[in-house]
Amino acid sequence: MYTVRNVTDDLYWVGGNDHRLALFENVHPIPRGVSYNSYLLLDEKTVLFDTVDWSVCRDFIRNVESVLNGRPLDYLVINHMEPDHGGSIEEIILRYPAVQIISTEKAFLMMHQFGFTIDGLEDEVKEGDIRNFGKHTVTFVAAPMVHWPEAMVSFDVTDGVLFAADAFGSFGALDGKLFNDEVNFDRDWIDDARRYYTNIVGKYGPFVQALLKKAGTIDIKIICPLHGPVWRSDFGYILDKYDKWSRYEPEEKGVMIVYASMYGNTEYAAQALASRLCAKGMSNVYVYDVSNTHVSYLISETFRLSHIVLASVTYNLGIYPPMESYLRDMKALNLQNRTIGIIENGSWAPKSGSLMAEFLDQEMKMINVLDETMTVTSSMNELSAPDLDALADSILESMKE
Repeated sequence: MYTVRNVTDDLYWVGGNDHRLALFENVHPIPRGVSYNSYLLLDEKTVLFDTVDWSVCRDFIRNVESVLNGRPLDYLVINHMEPDHGGSIEEIILRYPAVQIISTEKAFLMMHQFGFTIDGLEDEVKEGDIRNFGKHTVTFVAAPMVHWPEAMVSFDVTDGVLFAADAFGSFGALDGKLFNDEVNFDRDWIDDARRYYTNIVGKYGPFVQALLKKAGTIDIKIICPLHGPVWRSDFGYILDKYDKWSRYEPEEKGVMIVYASMYGNTEYAAQALASRLCAKGMSNVYVYDVSNTHVSYLISETFRLSHIVLASVTYNLGIYPPMESYLRDMKALNLQNRTIGIIENGSWAPKSGSLMAEFLDQEMKMINVLDETMTVTSSMNELSAPDLDALADSILESMKE
């Protein structure tokens, strides 16, 4: 059992780590890799909770076979059918053709859509259904739109283990360290956990809130997500993060300045504002170039901080394209409850500011756009100082509210 680890005496992590994949969902950079978590329970009946992505299927099968040690696999529970978790279902069926698959009606529909041969193997469950596997009793809880419509979570009532599907997950390969208390999560993992949540699940905050309310009614001792570390302590830490993220509340007061600059003049204005804010006592300031910062990092920071400044050059009488793309991602992920300041630049027709303000007002919810828009005509000069001060003061004043 070379890479297998015990979660409890009779529950084993049998997943895999992927350092070869560059982009999660072929969109989001994962420089630290990603784990695909699967868990195998040995009771009177044997139960596998979810599978893994095809990319680590060979290691996964080896892990499952080593833990079973010749025993048959009786049940396969599929909490989430996305291919990074359901992709190896057919490999399990080929090796254990008598396995019964426990999942939701929508998940079985998706299995057929993916071309899996599951006829006669289905054991359909819905909210509140229970299955007994010997010593362990497991109940099933619907978790629709966290973050696919078929998703559920499973709760082992006997040991207090929540198999949480894509909730409470994170980018990053485990590399041997399975539990949250084996890593410095706040130092090494929280940024990847936030980026994972905000970009993958962020749109569906109300559904996450509903799941958190259900979780509050059960006695959870261990949280087993499908990506990232297993939680066996300090639940309040991660539950507080999920509560804030899913209510679109910032984690901390601070300013994120995102600039779109063609020749450096708008960048200079962004840096000038950062300097002015820090000189006035607000040093929790972060500056990003929208053209060379992947949008998944921008979205993560947007969820983290309370104030955002959008500094954009005017391009073809519109918003600079990477800035417009970032705005559309904010809308798609349902960002709310933020205060936004605007810097616009243009050599003959500065329009990006009014267009960004219009987008924020008409396309997004609960966004407070500050009145003090700073306009730069080509480049900053001595006449820009009052506008710079006014924007900085407006940001600081709004932080007192």
